[in-house]
Amino acid sequence: MTGGSFRAAVFDLDGTLVDSESRSDAAWHRVFEARGMASDDALIRSFVGRRGTDVLALLADGLPGHDPAVLWAEASAQIHDPGLPPLAPMPGAVDLVRDLGRRGVPLGLVTSAGRRYAERTLTQLGLRGAFAVVVTAEDVEVGKPDPEGFARACRSLGVEAVACVGFEDAPAGVAAVKAAGMYCVAVATTHEPADLSAADRVVADLTAVSWPLSP
Repeated sequence: MTGGSFRAAVFDLDGTLVDSESRSDAAWHRVFEARGMASDDALIRSFVGRRGTDVLALLADGLPGHDPAVLWAEASAQIHDPGLPPLAPMPGAVDLVRDLGRRGVPLGLVTSAGRRYAERTLTQLGLRGAFAVVVTAEDVEVGKPDPEGFARACRSLGVEAVACVGFEDAPAGVAAVKAAGMYCVAVATTHEPADLSAADRVVADLTAVSWPLSP
């Protein structure tokens, strides 16, 4: 691709546009603490960017002897506690999406979360109308790191994957973007830059991104 030739952008939601991971982390730490278990930070971090069904599989492998569905239910109950960190936009996220919208850049969203949560969160950010395409956990057969969601978003936007930029914060998401044939910009908001090295470009957050984007 030549400079300025990208024609569409597809964003992840949690950790990329909205700071929800600190809330999720706190909920999982509470689950471990309530059970008298030491928190497994590596396991918790592996949940980032994945669908609930995929997290259940990770729980089964990482915590043998514990019912994954029960653990998931406990964490889901904790997530609504008003004492946990509130949802907030990631630095630069709202400004970048609105700037792309003003420029007429087709925008898509691919999230491992459910549609109800995604729609509600985008509305809270004031960005729901910015996205022509929203692909959620219910819309794919296989979640990230599989490229199905991003490939579907590109097709729905009517833009070839090679002309689309994908924005992600997690290794699973980066792998999905690259497997779809897209250019990947990773934001080091939930992971260390070294964990995102498979991306084409790694930035601290979306304040470092401007359009048109050059590879």
